[in-house]
Amino acid sequence: MFDPDIAPSGTLLGLLQRGRGDGTLHALTEQRAPALAALEQCVLRDPRGDWQVEARSLYYARLYSELEGGLDGIEQHLFAPEDLFDTDEHRTGLALSVLGHLAGYGRGDALRLLRAYAARGGNWEWALDELALRDDDAGLRALAPAVLGRFPATEDGDAELARALREAYEPRPWRLWAEDPVHGPRVRAAREQQSFDRWQRQLRPAGPAPGWSVRDVLTWAQDGLEAHPPVHRDAPAARCLAAVAGPEDRPELLAAALRGPEAARAAALRHLADRSDPGVYPLIEAAADDPSRLVSRAALDSFSRMRTPDALTRARVWARRDDGLGAAAARMLALLGGPGDADAVLAALRRVVRTDGPDADGLHVLVEGIGRLTIRCAAPVLRHLYRETSSSHLRGVAARSLAATDPKFGQGFAIECLWDCEESTRELAAHHAATKDVRVLAQLRRLAADPAEEAEVQTAVRGRLSTPEPHV
Repeated sequence: MFDPDIAPSGTLLGLLQRGRGDGTLHALTEQRAPALAALEQCVLRDPRGDWQVEARSLYYARLYSELEGGLDGIEQHLFAPEDLFDTDEHRTGLALSVLGHLAGYGRGDALRLLRAYAARGGNWEWALDELALRDDDAGLRALAPAVLGRFPATEDGDAELARALREAYEPRPWRLWAEDPVHGPRVRAAREQQSFDRWQRQLRPAGPAPGWSVRDVLTWAQDGLEAHPPVHRDAPAARCLAAVAGPEDRPELLAAALRGPEAARAAALRHLADRSDPGVYPLIEAAADDPSRLVSRAALDSFSRMRTPDALTRARVWARRDDGLGAAAARMLALLGGPGDADAVLAALRRVVRTDGPDADGLHVLVEGIGRLTIRCAAPVLRHLYRETSSSHLRGVAARSLAATDPKFGQGFAIECLWDCEESTRELAAHHAATKDVRVLAQLRRLAADPAEEAEVQTAVRGRLSTPEPHV
């Protein structure tokens, strides 16, 4: 995964990279040139660790609008020489999404830049999807020659056109082109080919299938691991075992989970855990420290999915450990435990933050557990995570737990959360931010009137604006 270079949280760049509300508030009080430079750096070098669960585009587009920023830097980035050979969506996706929001705000220069990139750029599919949401019919129809011209009128070119149509996120441009008297026949033919390809895929076998016995399934899982390149089949093999294994097969499965080959052992562990077999716990404990990453991962994943009272009892014992199994046990207590498990969950959270930092894997489960169990003395570590994590998703989880544990949340972080990059965090802030701060009511009204704001946020905002504040 892409590993972004994140600046310290106390700097303007660091705040903007994290998508914090304070980033916007500081940028608006900073001199315009350095604020725009920091903003542009974020847009051109996506700071997100996982763009699939973290939002930034609307956050950055709003700040571009507030600062009246030009788009020369984005244009140079999109049409740089690297665009000819670097096909990774990560290089241009955020910039194109920001342009899409700016076009939605009425920026004609953003709309023209999106059209130009859809016609000539490498990541043209993303630009076309943005235009499908914002451009008018005439603008989309005008792109047909440039986009369809990317696919030569050959058998391979027609196949690639059918693939592009199949993978398009927004179908509107293709529907318009299918109605065009010049380009329509080719687009309709590609659509028919797409339907035929789907039918063929449904009829075609997906690959080698296991025989219908426990031994066949375990052998099939191990054969995949030993193939070149290796194919990890332990999880699908466990699903197959659910269909073929009976009570008489339990001894064979227990033996495989204890001393079988890697993939077979992992598949057996997953199956036994899914069935909450009472004999699986010593097997999980032995496998958790196994040198094989495949086996240890299967053991930890399998235990993490268990939801029985016996599993919870075992978690209370294992949570004292400081290894992977102890971490998995603590996460189970965070999800399922009761008030008596609060100390173990808090100790695990502090240990993970201390040893692995504010962006460690699995932190969000522990943080959610802190809020669920209302562990009020955890507020200091939650505030630390809120400030320091580079994940806006985790920051939002920390904010929700702070709302449940910190009486001062409404007068503190909730206010800056109104400017946060994550819609769920803005929605939380709309419910909790204290309106005694003059900025709060102004921002609530701004969010209520913003056509780009998510419906859930606007519902929360309008509910807050229509409810009189209690007199203190």
